[in-house]
Amino acid sequence: MSASSPAETAVPTGGAGQELHHEVEQITEALATAGARVPGEATAAAHTDLAQVTERLALGVDYTVVALVGGTGSGKSSLFNAMSSLQFADVGVIRPTTSQAAACIWGSKATALLDFLQVAPDRRIQRESALDGDAEEGLAGLVLLDLPDHDSVESGHAEQVNRLLPLIDLLIWVVDPQKYADNVLHEDYLRALSARHEAMVVVINQIDTIPDATHEQVRADVARLLVEDGLTDVKIELVSARTGDGIDDLRSLLAEVIAGESVAARTARDEVAAVRRRLSGHVGAADPAPPEAAQVAEDLATASGVPSVAESIRRAVASPRPVALSAVQRPAGSRTAAIRDRWLAAATAGLPAPWSDAVQAQVATEESFDDHVWTALEGQQLPRSTDRVASGQRLVGFVAGGLGLALLIAGAALFAGSAVVGGSLAGAGVALLLACLVLIVVAGRRRRRTSAERAEGYMQSTTAELASVVSADLVRPAQAPLDQHRTARAGIHGDATVSTARG
Repeated sequence: MSASSPAETAVPTGGAGQELHHEVEQITEALATAGARVPGEATAAAHTDLAQVTERLALGVDYTVVALVGGTGSGKSSLFNAMSSLQFADVGVIRPTTSQAAACIWGSKATALLDFLQVAPDRRIQRESALDGDAEEGLAGLVLLDLPDHDSVESGHAEQVNRLLPLIDLLIWVVDPQKYADNVLHEDYLRALSARHEAMVVVINQIDTIPDATHEQVRADVARLLVEDGLTDVKIELVSARTGDGIDDLRSLLAEVIAGESVAARTARDEVAAVRRRLSGHVGAADPAPPEAAQVAEDLATASGVPSVAESIRRAVASPRPVALSAVQRPAGSRTAAIRDRWLAAATAGLPAPWSDAVQAQVATEESFDDHVWTALEGQQLPRSTDRVASGQRLVGFVAGGLGLALLIAGAALFAGSAVVGGSLAGAGVALLLACLVLIVVAGRRRRRTSAERAEGYMQSTTAELASVVSADLVRPAQAPLDQHRTARAGIHGDATVSTARG
């Protein structure tokens, strides 16, 4: 059986592997977007750690590695064969010693992982069967190892066991009823690995060699020894690889382990989380939310006296008499600088210095901003201070009133001589006077409406011009570094999929 090429050992699709691969891509893209705004040493360290995670992912973090560990004669290889329902592992006769690690894989070949674990190609077997596929479905993703005997006199066996232990999800310590108190097992392994107690199971094999009445006595004695080793919650299973007793229970236990996350996945996840934590100080805790351009423009308009000018327009148009218009004033440079600084403070709130400096470097200077604000104000033309239609209506009204008054007087004078003529003239005069009143009232209302419209129009157009200045000088120039920060922050914190452009 030959090793596969890297292309054949890709991370399985779906599951923790795909998720973690995506997280690595997120952080990598975030660092590319941030560029020099994250210090070089922090970026280099992150890339180094992410490369290690990538190597781990290439081995396949969706595999669950379970190892049978035990001393010479404990029956590990027999148990391996019983659990896999295959006769593959060597079962010693003259000297019952496992000299090389063997592996049974449920599902894909796990070639890269087994290469890394240094399991020889001819010591691997893939557990696939058309006859009992459904029965093996619960163990999909399992890599079952039969490790060399930890107490073997063969050179290198113990070293190989020690090298593989940190890579294993579940350690099944296989003991027999006669040697379960072995000092090497307890002193050199169990006590030293007490921190991994949640990933251990002790299997007492060969229970068919002792009377049934002694089974629980042996279990209790093993439990006592484990407590002395600092392993108070390690499960103890009684099995017989020869008769099959307890094998189904042990396989069910393996299915439960497989349902959880592998130690490789947890380790990779912890490494990714550590990279995120180290990088988090190089981006803001949140993205800044600077005021909208329209809001800043209103502050500039107030500082420039635009509301006063708009009010003078309203009074001038509303009044039937000439009223002088106020002139817009150039705001003091300190006031426009203060408004600019307030916007910048909000736009860089919570940003580390490199990001804040990047925003400040892009926006207009105080002098340029002040000049552009004044140019926008100067360019605004004042509207006409009169409403010609309303003035014409008022003039017609006065003419009609004068004529009506004249007819009313004439009709009154002629009434004594000719009631018909006098009455007609007086009636026409009253009608004209009423028309005068109507025209004057309508003209007044029109002036008031027009005055409000022109004042509001001036206010809106001036504020819009100022908003354009704010947008051109502050908002748009700052958008690129702020967008880059948003992208970098999302990638580092894992808030969203990284998709925006790099700096």
